[in-house]
Amino acid sequence: MAFLCKGFLRAVAKRGLSSQFVQTPFKSQRSLSSLDPLPNKLLQLPSSLIKSTLDSATCFPQDNPRFSWDSLLACLPSLSSDKARLVLEWKLEKMLKGNERDYDQYLYLMSLCAKIRNASLAMHVFTSMEVHGIKPTTSLFNSLIHACLSSKDSITALSLFEIMQSSEDYKPNDETYETFIIGFSSLGNTGAMTSWYSAKKAAGYCATLQTYESLVSGCIKARDFDGADRFYDEIKSTGIMTSETILENLLEGFCRRRRFNQVKEFIKSCLEVWQEISVKMVEKVVGLYSEHGKVEEMEELLSTVVESGQAVTVLSQVNSGIIRMYAMLNRLDDVEYSVGRMLKQGLSFRCADDVEKVICCYFRVEAYDRLDLFLEHIKRSHKLTKSTYDSLVAGYWRAGLSQRLDTVIKDMELAGVR
Repeated sequence: MAFLCKGFLRAVAKRGLSSQFVQTPFKSQRSLSSLDPLPNKLLQLPSSLIKSTLDSATCFPQDNPRFSWDSLLACLPSLSSDKARLVLEWKLEKMLKGNERDYDQYLYLMSLCAKIRNASLAMHVFTSMEVHGIKPTTSLFNSLIHACLSSKDSITALSLFEIMQSSEDYKPNDETYETFIIGFSSLGNTGAMTSWYSAKKAAGYCATLQTYESLVSGCIKARDFDGADRFYDEIKSTGIMTSETILENLLEGFCRRRRFNQVKEFIKSCLEVWQEISVKMVEKVVGLYSEHGKVEEMEELLSTVVESGQAVTVLSQVNSGIIRMYAMLNRLDDVEYSVGRMLKQGLSFRCADDVEKVICCYFRVEAYDRLDLFLEHIKRSHKLTKSTYDSLVAGYWRAGLSQRLDTVIKDMELAGVR
């Protein structure tokens, strides 16, 4: 069996992974401004210098307090896929050179390969361990399968499962089936996802909350809304307490189908049972109502979240949606009432774009005196940005109001906005 495993893995490593494997670019997700100098340096360097920079004993030695493996991991999303690969390759080389025997270290490294969607590198980690006499385990196989599915290489993942089935030392376990369910859920492949769910139950393993999160999420991603509803009913029948993730996905399903009554009842039900709703849930509902001009429903939502004592972020989201909707409809009286109501609640505008939507409404209805009062009123709680000043300048210029234009330019200079 060991020979079979070793032969298969080496063959895959030599020829590359399945031809269906598509390496997904690892997109930038965060700024490096708060990180230490090394990640910033890696971001600017060409790929050819990554490993030598990491190896440098004079500028960035590992025993230097400024060197942090954690900071390197934090910067991976901001690096190109090639640079991220080189960083992990460098780490693997250091582990092998230091004769690292801790399985958890290799598991962690393979999980990072999955995070950057590089199944080839995960396979390299696995085969390198074998070459150095470290025997594979079920957990290591599961991690490798996860990396393959993250890279959309289901063929290799299935081949690995077959190896596990025929082995004596690393049989599939509950985590193995869960890995396939999660992987196919993320790919939106509900057919494969539900098949692995059935296989998990047939193998004698029970569904967990994580299982149901993946099943519901996968159905919503594939627009299989009936499937999502069916799994939710199953959750309730098992007595498992649902999670915020499941609720958010179910609500997304209602919103996509424009089930306005179900959306309203679902929100009320969540508040009755859990006493709170998440910002993501509110964003989905506000987006639905805004897209379809559901003003009355939006006002009712605001009353609901106020009466139930929701978090400031939730209240702010709903208030913002109402104000933007009225502004787009040129209902200036309702805009001003809604702004006043929001300020009385101790809230302010969430962003400059909301303010600019209101300003544009004033210009469209040519209510310039009322615009002056609005700006004076919000200055106490909201600092105008350059884009807001630009909107005012453009609006007054188009209206031919040179005196107001001059005043805005002076205010802009006094505020130090350039």
